[in-house]
Amino acid sequence: MAKSSPPPAKAAFTLIELLVVMATIAILAAVVVPAFTRTFESAKATKDMSNLRQIGAATQMYMNDNNGIVFSTATSWMTQLNPKYISSWKVFQSPFDTRASSEAGNASTAVSFGINPNVWGQSGDKMTKPSTFIVFAPAQASGNAVAFQGTAAITAPGMTVNTGGIPAASNPGGTAIGGTHKNRLRITALFGDWHAEAMAWSGTGPAFTKNTNNPPGDPDGFYRWNLQ
Repeated sequence: MAKSSPPPAKAAFTLIELLVVMATIAILAAVVVPAFTRTFESAKATKDMSNLRQIGAATQMYMNDNNGIVFSTATSWMTQLNPKYISSWKVFQSPFDTRASSEAGNASTAVSFGINPNVWGQSGDKMTKPSTFIVFAPAQASGNAVAFQGTAAITAPGMTVNTGGIPAASNPGGTAIGGTHKNRLRITALFGDWHAEAMAWSGTGPAFTKNTNNPPGDPDGFYRWNLQ
């Protein structure tokens, strides 16, 4: 009786082939993941600007109805816009703010943006250089990552900037140590001519934290946070 031939050996990857495949996957991940992260962050920054533009348009309508005054200081500026000028409370939440939100419009609802206290309750005509003067921007907490504070017990979030190299402060949020994106190097702001743009957090040129021309490079720095 003839012997039967042995079954053919099953094809299998060698160790070298497995290592090559794993290395290829790792290289692709190293290329794709950062690109995806940058795209995702860019989309958030665009949404951030969109929210600020909506706040700016609503503020303009409010001012048209109230003799050019940038809100009453008797109550929070958010409640003066919602629901008459802004229908959704979620407009007040930045996409960089990961807190849960609701449409309740109360102190427990996430509010990400602050108003420059120097213009709050003032006439918009007092803005000497509207294209430079910051009206709204994200108010944020201190820390290595963006972690916006809630608005409990805060009637109106606001922002201030200190000179002498001291980081900008925001309320709510204590001392802010950086922007909201690009590794906290950039932040989005709404200006007095109602355009929104992403700008540098600090540096030798125009920057969010500067209200003087020291260090040089921002001759309009004084007008960034001061009316006249």
